[in-house]
Amino acid sequence: MNNQLSSVETSELFAKLKARFEKNMGRHRNQSWEAVQKRLLDHPEKIATLQAMEISGGEPDVVDLEDKQGEITFVDCAPESPLGRRSTCYDQQALDDRKTMKPENSAMGMANAMGIELLTKDQYYKLQTFGHFDQKTSSWIMTPSIIRKLDGALFCDYRYDTVFTYHNGADSYYSSRGFRGLLRV
Repeated sequence: MNNQLSSVETSELFAKLKARFEKNMGRHRNQSWEAVQKRLLDHPEKIATLQAMEISGGEPDVVDLEDKQGEITFVDCAPESPLGRRSTCYDQQALDDRKTMKPENSAMGMANAMGIELLTKDQYYKLQTFGHFDQKTSSWIMTPSIIRKLDGALFCDYRYDTVFTYHNGADSYYSSRGFRGLLRV
């Protein structure tokens, strides 16, 4: 991943982020765009990560998921799992274990390369209080090690006015399953 954007790319990204921020104030009631922009400019290494989230279809926005003072959290808020991050198995081990018809990448591998974290189950459920996401797709979430040791992984979606958590083999992949990421700034 290119770790530095040109000033033009940064301005274009900030314009998109600001417009999304202002359109969705319910996701971040106690924050101002000026404070967010200042925080990003103080941590320029995070800007390229936001660009990667944007390019892959994540539509990142500031979301009040956690009560961590002094920290701003960006989360993928695209209505469906980001298009550029679908058809992935869960992690590198699952990718290595798959013998035929391997996907190109894993969710954990892509997230690490981008510099983001997969959402936890609690974070995913909290995100759903800000809108209804993954009504046609699903998203891998962080999986407890006890489940992963048994070759499983967890994913969530929103159906029938309810958030569901499911399990699948970690090596499975589907065109409608991707992952949502989180970036702490």
